Amino acid sequence: MRFLALIAATCLSAATAQASDLALTHATIYTSPAAPPLHDATILIHDGKITAVAHSPKNPATGTTIDCTGLTITAGFWNSHVHILPPQLLHAEEKSDADIAAQLQTMFTHWGFTTVFDIASVLANTNNIRARIASGKVEGPRILTTGEPFWGVGGTPVYVAQYLKAMNISIPETASVPQAIARVDQQVHDGADGIKIFAGSIESDGVLLFQPDIAKAVVSEAHKDHRLVFSHPSSIKGVELSLDSGVDILAHVSTDEGPWTPAIIQRMLAAHMSLIPTLTLFDVEMQKGGASPEGTEALLKLVTGQLHMYSSAGGQILFGTDIGYIDHYDTAEEFTLMSRAGMTFPQILTSLTTAPASRFGYTHTGRIAPNMDADLTVLKSDPAADITALSHVAYTIRGGKVIYSSH
Repeated sequence: MRFLALIAATCLSAATAQASDLALTHATIYTSPAAPPLHDATILIHDGKITAVAHSPKNPATGTTIDCTGLTITAGFWNSHVHILPPQLLHAEEKSDADIAAQLQTMFTHWGFTTVFDIASVLANTNNIRARIASGKVEGPRILTTGEPFWGVGGTPVYVAQYLKAMNISIPETASVPQAIARVDQQVHDGADGIKIFAGSIESDGVLLFQPDIAKAVVSEAHKDHRLVFSHPSSIKGVELSLDSGVDILAHVSTDEGPWTPAIIQRMLAAHMSLIPTLTLFDVEMQKGGASPEGTEALLKLVTGQLHMYSSAGGQILFGTDIGYIDHYDTAEEFTLMSRAGMTFPQILTSLTTAPASRFGYTHTGRIAPNMDADLTVLKSDPAADITALSHVAYTIRGGKVIYSSH
């Protein structure tokens, strides 16, 4: 330990010999979910990268210093299930940079998200917003996207169809294997970072499953194009279809037919399938539908039970909220429900940081260490003591730049 402390002090001394862009001092720092926190520590940042992490120097050489006494710093949060679909973000070419930035803050950066994965939107519109962020005209998170999702003939979800019509949006229904393959290749060519299928689409008379041969063709072509595939399952049959098709990531737990069986869990583990629980979504939907408190509680018991089964079996969990479909932006309930499912603070922090960074191939983010991207979430208190502290954000920093401040 004394040797490691000496190395850290030496690295900090070397870094302070050069001017830094930003210093975050006197913080509690979780460098990774598996590491114990550093106390009264400093992060130095230069040119968008972390240059040093160690106990606070007396006089760090820096352009700007933020005193983080009483604050806690983690790697920047990922939200692996969002939608760039609210009216405030659609038809972006008609909206000002300031209006786009304000909506991105409301949805994402206010809650500490430095990277989000949009898993159903209009690809051209999302690319417009991404380009404005990249140019510096709009402050916002890194946005990865699947663009338009894939569903079968008659498979436009009933709750989506009316909205798409009102917003003057058209998303095609996929009728054949050749059409599916061509669409995947086109979306990848146009900048899609992943592909999304609706293995089970909720319709007025039940759940309509995607045609198996088309689902398999979508997944196979996406994998040829080196893209991961997300699936909206809706039901256990949708989970099974996702597994049969080779899907990589479940976008939700399922809500019918009771708990997942041990056989389903083992198949998911064998497939190295990731799970995004989106537990708050089910509470929001039940309240929207006027469900009784007892009915809501029964559903929450089911979905937290599914998360518990997969997490406790060692399955990879990715944090996600379905923001953009729902407008319940506060993340505190999601963290509370994940805790109720038996996930510990380190496990939840993993779902926000190292797990998505690893799953999506971003090796320079997800941890706090020299030479890593300076994507950081600064919290008002320590979530080890209260998990809802993960929702109380003081600063969101992406690439060394403060893109949200509560001050």
